[in-house]
Amino acid sequence: MAAFSSRSCLQYLLHLAQDNLDFRLPVTSIRYCRFLFGSDIMARSVCAKSAFELWGHGQTHSELRTSLLNFPSEIMSPFMHKDSTYRINVYTFNKTLLFADRIKRIDALEYLPFEGTVSLKNPQHIFCLLEDYGTDPNNIPEDPNYIYFGRWIADGQRDLIRSHSVKNRHFIGNTSMDAGLSFIMANHARVKQDDLVFDPFVGTGSLLVACSHFGAYVCGTDIDYNTIHGKGRSSRKNQKWRGPDENIRANLRQYGAQKMYVDVMVSDASKPAWRDAALFDAIVTDPPYGIREATRRTGSHKDIAKPAEESHVPVSQAYHLSDIFTDLLNFSAHHLVMGGRLVYWLPVYRPEYCEEMVPLHPCLQLISNCEQTLSSHTSRRLITMEKIKEPEEFDSLAHLSDPRFSAYQGHNAFREKYFSGLNKKSTKENNKSDNKQN
Repeated sequence: MAAFSSRSCLQYLLHLAQDNLDFRLPVTSIRYCRFLFGSDIMARSVCAKSAFELWGHGQTHSELRTSLLNFPSEIMSPFMHKDSTYRINVYTFNKTLLFADRIKRIDALEYLPFEGTVSLKNPQHIFCLLEDYGTDPNNIPEDPNYIYFGRWIADGQRDLIRSHSVKNRHFIGNTSMDAGLSFIMANHARVKQDDLVFDPFVGTGSLLVACSHFGAYVCGTDIDYNTIHGKGRSSRKNQKWRGPDENIRANLRQYGAQKMYVDVMVSDASKPAWRDAALFDAIVTDPPYGIREATRRTGSHKDIAKPAEESHVPVSQAYHLSDIFTDLLNFSAHHLVMGGRLVYWLPVYRPEYCEEMVPLHPCLQLISNCEQTLSSHTSRRLITMEKIKEPEEFDSLAHLSDPRFSAYQGHNAFREKYFSGLNKKSTKENNKSDNKQN
């Protein structure tokens, strides 16, 4: 529910949303000053609902009173003088209070030296009483486990999840990234104003939308011609074919970010078309796993002597997941600026997962590894890496001598393991159904 941060006698309380729990960055990154909450952290966070300057806390209302009366009056007084207006909100977690009970909680705070005027509609200052009743909805205690009181500082950006929902997006596909996760990835990549961000598996551009919101110029590539050009069958219900203006540019136009759109092009991620230079401030991507989108690259096992015609559609072949990640890390090492970040999803089979399965590169430092559970047997991990040195001659082959290489080659069987888990689940359900009938 909450996280603390402190500086000298001041403490801060974060009200965190109860989703994507593993994606929260360490609290230590926001412990230094209240300015960060208003301008840097809360202005971007989609994981935090609100931030408060904590004035008092305790396991009971009596302990809360003692804590509040010991809080420095010189910090309180600027917000409680007679010319100020204020409002007190009561928030409860895992329990609903009647309106009359909320009023009783507010009246019980009469020992605080409020001299201003109550204003429910447009107060200068907002104070909050927060009661935590735990996380078990089947075992709600009569009294709260913990109580907090503080001054509201800022709200997070949870509204972005609603305003950028893929349900209302102009151009979507089968694998369009959820808006909340897209913004989390942009934050992990530390995307900022005037950055250049690249997505080598761009799809319908959900990650470009999130990065452009923070002022970055965005571009991408994809091997799928129809997706890049907005052609072919639609992913929407009751719509057979995509419309004439369904494309990535239209998505950015929908959110007023068209000026941040550089371009996208059809290209094979295994054969990058970029010159060998550090071009990108961040690479943010969601490679295909072979489940809803095939893992393919151009090429053939046959020798083709005939020159390709202008309208030639290249032959494609399987692109193993281990090769995808090896190529992605090598590309990032060569094309990220120093300090630039690579953020990508790594699918894993949970019963076999170990940290050795996360691909490494001599030029990239692992920053974070967060899990999103997909099913009882599969998940995907959000990997964040930062470029720490320029590539040398044999860095691109370092994975071959890495003892971890055989471990992350196990990703190549992810598709088979994914469907094998589904088949086992289906078999169990059928057996249960048969037993009930018998």
